[in-house]
Order: sequence, then structure tokens, then C-alpha cells
Amino acid sequence: MLATLPRQMAGIPRATTAKGAAKAKDAACDASTAVVTSMKDTRTLRERYDDVRARVAAAAERSGRRPSEIMLVAVTKYASIEEIRELVSYGHVDLGENRVQQMVQRAAMIDEFNARRRERVSMADDVKPVRWHMIGSLQRNKVRATIDVAKLIHSVDSLRLAEELQEHAEEKSHGPGGEHMPPVDVLVEVNVAGERSKHGVAPAAARHLVDMIDTMVALRPRGLMCMAPNTGSLEDARRVFTRCKEIFDEIRAIGSGGDRFDILSMGMSGDYEVAIECGANLVRVGSAIFGEPKLASDGTSGGPSDGNSDGFRESNTRESDDE
Repeated sequence: MLATLPRQMAGIPRATTAKGAAKAKDAACDASTAVVTSMKDTRTLRERYDDVRARVAAAAERSGRRPSEIMLVAVTKYASIEEIRELVSYGHVDLGENRVQQMVQRAAMIDEFNARRRERVSMADDVKPVRWHMIGSLQRNKVRATIDVAKLIHSVDSLRLAEELQEHAEEKSHGPGGEHMPPVDVLVEVNVAGERSKHGVAPAAARHLVDMIDTMVALRPRGLMCMAPNTGSLEDARRVFTRCKEIFDEIRAIGSGGDRFDILSMGMSGDYEVAIECGANLVRVGSAIFGEPKLASDGTSGGPSDGNSDGFRESNTRESDDE
């Protein structure tokens, strides 16, 4: 397992934005986004990355928080290995993948890249280990490989999957060196939008699943994850994110999950600023950093055609390039 995932509780705000002002802003942003996406983005990776970080910081400040309280997970689904290495060289440590095989392959490549960087005495202290996030829908036959690499699993959407994770994590903890293995951190995925194309438990079942996971010695429920509805409307996204924040607060208020239940993962490239304003302290951003989807030169990236070969459901159930 990689370095311990930090506690995120400080990054959870109270709602501060008036509904009327939010709707007006969302409408303006929808129009602005339509104009921007119709133009080819010729910026460099560094320019896009800096722009996303600046937007995250501004959204955090609008919600009464410090930028450091928001975790930015760069989703590498369509990035090339060269682009991932470049981003890591900037000091970015949180990377997200939605395919297990691709995550395992790329984790090995980035570990090797960082090992070479550490050999340079002048920068050895500046090279931090990468934390990999599993953000895609996870099938039970991929659990073992996932817990070997992922620091946080965002997509636990059933008790059966949680039990499978518990079984393999406990088995690993009893193996060589396993006595030092911490519990596997997971998020419960909630289908707040109620769309059939989305995974996740119903809002009313979220607390029960958190409670069940909390009884498993090898797992640790760290929070909730949700996705905006597939409408392209920031107003619709804000409604879903606000409801997920309410569910999160309700679970925290009764003590489910304990003190470390403090991560709210919401928002992708098209709506991460709204998600932060609604209370997210972790956002999953892909195309806004790496640009529009393209085939990676390392052969490990891929679009919808290779989703099933890695044990996942059809990728059209994930509407964004970020998942």
C-alpha cells in the first residue's frame, strides 16, 4: 500500500451559496462551456494543469475553504504514459484509473520512473510516491489486483463487492509482511441521480452499506462518491451534488464510519467547480488536464472498445471522459 491517505474532514464546508445566484451562475457557465468546448484546446499540459488548479483554488475559496483542503485526482484514462510522467514530474501525486489492468501497468511504469528520479541525489527528497485511485466500476474478479495497487477505491456499490474486498484484504494481511498492512480505504458510490446507466446504491441504502463496511476489519469506509446526471446541465449537477452532501452529513452526524469518514468525491472535468461549491473535497479531473481523449502511445490507454476485456461493464455507463 502507498502512503496513508490524508484525512479530509477539514475540507467539508457548510452550504453558503444562495440558490438564485447559483442558478444564474450555472446558466452562464453552461453557455461559456459550450463556447470553449467548440474550440480546439491548443494549451500545453502544464497550462491546462495550472488552470485546473487555479479553478479548484477559486472554487474552494468561494466555499469558504483553503485550496489545500481539496484533493485533485488526475484521471489518466486517456492520457499517454509520457503525459502521466510529465504530470508526476510537476509534483502531482494523486492519479485515478477506471480500468484495473491499465492501473496496474501504469503504476509499475510510474514506480520505475520515480525510482530513476530518486537516483538523482539532488532531487531524491522531492520525489513523492504516487497514490492511485480506482474510480471505475469494479467487478469482483478484479478485487485482488485492485487492492495491491489502489490507495482509495471510489466505487464500492454493493455489500457483495465489499465482502469480496474484505476477504482478499484480510487474506493479504495474513501473508508475508501483511501485519503492517492498514485497512483498505473505500468510498461508497451513491446513485443520487437515480439513472439506470449509473452504478451505486440508492440514497436510502447508503448509510446501511457504510455501517456494514464499518464492521469489516480489513476495510475502512472513508466517505461517499457520486456522479452528476447525464444532462450536461450544471443546475442538475448542483442539485445532485447538494443532495449527496446532505446524505454525507447525515451519515457523519450519527457517527457511521467513525472520525475517518471524511471524503466526499464529486465532480469531473465539466462540473468540478460546482462540486467543490457544493461540498466536495475530492474531484476527479481528466480531459480538463490532459485534453480531449486520444489513444496513448504506450498502448495501455483505450476508449470504449477495451473496457470489457478488463472485466468492466460496458463503458457507456460512464458518461464522462474522466470515468
